[in-house]
Amino acid sequence: MPWVGTVTVVGLVVLAALIVFFIRTRSQDLLAAIVAKRKAGSKVVCRAEYVEGIQKIPVAISLAGETFYYENPDLQASFDLPMIDEIEYDDELSTGRPVEEGCRVLRLRSHGTTFDFILEPGDCQQWMAALPPRRLGGEVQQAV
Repeated sequence: MPWVGTVTVVGLVVLAALIVFFIRTRSQDLLAAIVAKRKAGSKVVCRAEYVEGIQKIPVAISLAGETFYYENPDLQASFDLPMIDEIEYDDELSTGRPVEEGCRVLRLRSHGTTFDFILEPGDCQQWMAALPPRRLGGEVQQAV
């Protein structure tokens, strides 16, 4: 009966993998619900990845009136547009690390703090039209 221990270990590994898969799938479903909720009252809304250090956090980002929202089931945050000092679109993170081919970074700076959001290739043009690049002092800069 030495195989009972092996079967138990294999069963626990499979169970752990199924739990991780379920949590990841459930998180994506909740993110889709946030996108659907925001769509009605927003100029533009999409999924993105908020980059905090080396961690990439899936979020829904939207622009409604004078407010920029970024949310997921565990995070609900927003900026009033007048509080954003600079808006940039780039092909690398503020740390200098490149992003996947075709993706762009929406970078917001507010009071000396930088927030990077990785956008999918199809979403960048919509965001640039709704939230054009600008530098501190109001000057508009060309997108890279």
